Amino acid sequence: MILDQQTLLSDAQAITGDAASTNILDLGATGDLGKGTPVKILIQVVEDFDNLTSLNVKIETDDNAGFSSAAVLAQTGEIALAKLKTGYIFAIQSLPRGNEQYLRLSYDVTGTAPTTGKVTAGLVADHQTNGI
Repeated sequence: MILDQQTLLSDAQAITGDAASTNILDLGATGDLGKGTPVKILIQVVEDFDNLTSLNVKIETDDNAGFSSAAVLAQTGEIALAKLKTGYIFAIQSLPRGNEQYLRLSYDVTGTAPTTGKVTAGLVADHQTNGI
């Protein structure tokens, strides 16, 4: 998988509680990348999680960088701790339609705050298909 620094939302970001992705993508004034050929996204655990009950990852968009009126475009649902091991890839594989100018991820922790657990996420050209 090839990730580009310019389209990276989280780079081995430690998730120790509810948080937004470290980076925000500015899609420009036209915003909506969801039309035409799907734009692929990879959201992957790069360090095993501990403590939490589950994690829900949301793709959020807004017309301002402060995300004061953010809309949720898609979410993974509650993913149980047992699955949140290094290499786990979340089910969202492409950006849905309806993006505004800014895009980020939101990590929602259920249960005790984890002391370990990292995620890397970003836009990608394609997904790996060899069974990882």
